[in-house]
Amino acid sequence: MADDTLHKQFPPYVAAKGEEYMSEKQQAHFREILSTVKAELMDDIERTVHTMQDEATVFADPNDRASQESDIALELRNRDRERKLIKKIDEALGRIESGEYGYCDSCGVEIGLKRLEARPTATMCIDCKTLEEMRERQVAK
Repeated sequence: MADDTLHKQFPPYVAAKGEEYMSEKQQAHFREILSTVKAELMDDIERTVHTMQDEATVFADPNDRASQESDIALELRNRDRERKLIKKIDEALGRIESGEYGYCDSCGVEIGLKRLEARPTATMCIDCKTLEEMRERQVAK
C-alpha cells in the first residue's frame, strides 16, 4: 500500500468547514479506501497462487533450481505481509462499523485525517505511536 499509489487513486479528503470528525462522509471515504486496497491485495495473492502453479518447473541445474526457490520464498514472504495487512484492513473496517475508527486505541484522541490518509489502518495517534516506538527501541537495546 504505497503512499503514491494510494493518493493517485483517492484524492485527500477535504473536510467541510464545521464538519464533525468521522462524519458519515469521512467514514465512507475511508471505507472505500480500505475496501479498494483489500481487493487489490486479494487479486495479487490470487495471481501469485496461479503463477506459482503455472511455473512449477523442475530445473536440472542446481543454480536454476536455487534461483527459483529463492524467488518463490520472496513471493511467499510478500504474500504473508499482505495477508497480515488484509487482517489489519478487516479490523479497521470493523472499527468503522462500530464507530471506533479514527480514535487512538491508547489515549482516545482523534488520530487525524492526514494520518489516516497516510496510513488508513492506524490505530494510534502520532504521539502515542512515537512513544510506543521509543519504548520498543529501549527494550531492544
